[in-house]
Amino acid sequence: MACRDLVRGEAAAEEIRRSTGNGNVVVRHLDLASLFSIRTFCSEVLQTEERVDVLVNNAGVMMCPKWLTEDGFEMQLAVNHLGHFLLTNLLLPKLKSSAPSRIITVSSIAHKGGVVDVEDLFFSRRSYTPLQSYRQSKLANILFTRHLAKRLTGSGVSCFCLHPGVIRTELGRHVHSSFPLLGALLSLPALLLMKTPHEGSQTSVYCAVTPGLESKSGAYFSDCAEKNPAPEAKDDETALKLWNESCKLVGLSRD
Repeated sequence: MACRDLVRGEAAAEEIRRSTGNGNVVVRHLDLASLFSIRTFCSEVLQTEERVDVLVNNAGVMMCPKWLTEDGFEMQLAVNHLGHFLLTNLLLPKLKSSAPSRIITVSSIAHKGGVVDVEDLFFSRRSYTPLQSYRQSKLANILFTRHLAKRLTGSGVSCFCLHPGVIRTELGRHVHSSFPLLGALLSLPALLLMKTPHEGSQTSVYCAVTPGLESKSGAYFSDCAEKNPAPEAKDDETALKLWNESCKLVGLSRD
């Protein structure tokens, strides 16, 4: 378990150990808003783990103010896309040596209406809105998965992305300050219609363990079924440009 908050991460790990009887649950620190933290985490994993069979890219921030990371990146794109991009690429050697293996990246239905502006990913020249930034980052998740699947053809590593549903978690903590009316609505009985965290994890689990999905590498899922993403999520030209720019930003070779 890769967690930014080790105290809460260890508490969750202890609950898993207790409920499953599996004591082999390890918690390690990882802050996806920090390239240094990502590189440190990956170095430890590559040195200490014999295999990486499944990588689930599940961290995220939603609709926060325009914050910058320690590396000078806009927070939502940094955490939701660039952090996972670097993490995945650094762990690819171990994923390939563990093949057949899988990479699952949690996106959102919010990718619809999103625009990935490769020339202005951090909203330096265009007006920043928390929602548009979030949509861009979630669209980036799908474009990343789509291009990664092509690069991994024949490697034995499959990759998938998904919309988990609207879930009762703390992900929406910033919605109240950015969009008071929407925040009020989310505080009403509509909360009862949201998925529980257990329900919300099912599509991730489905993509991680269901036999025979290898032929669908690069696909987008929701409610444990393949779904058709928005047209902008099928733009291979933008996917390639995003890949190249992401490599530049995090210090990776394009090859």
